[in-house]
Amino acid sequence: MGSGPECLQKAVESLFPEEGQKEEKKFLPKMVKLESLKKSEHFRKVLKGKKINTDFFLIFAKKSVIQPKVDHLNISFVMKKKIGNSVKRNKIKRKLKAIVQKFSKKKGAINKDYTYIVFGKSNAYAQKQNVLMPLMEKSFNRLKK
Repeated sequence: MGSGPECLQKAVESLFPEEGQKEEKKFLPKMVKLESLKKSEHFRKVLKGKKINTDFFLIFAKKSVIQPKVDHLNISFVMKKKIGNSVKRNKIKRKLKAIVQKFSKKKGAINKDYTYIVFGKSNAYAQKQNVLMPLMEKSFNRLKK
């Protein structure tokens, strides 16, 4: 073992692993909270807005119906009752939420001045997230235009 500064640094990191982790956490982007719509009048207003349709989901967007809080994104995930059972519907919603959560970390990927409704389709159940992710990104980019 050497007695140089590198050796001392390794010893400190092995004894106090939290110290190195604290520095890394400073640079992580803030997590955006996904806020769901509550009132049917808000849903009606958003459903009159822009619409993007894919094989796996349908996105409606409208300039903010309700004023979002700081670091909040107004987005609701909806499934029709005709699609499978509750387990299947919830899995699709969780999958779509996870994709949106990943995009919200990217700066400018999702416009927080808009309110969104995402309708999941039954095809999304069988697809992997890495297939749905580029489609979701492309859809949100089309909504920006």
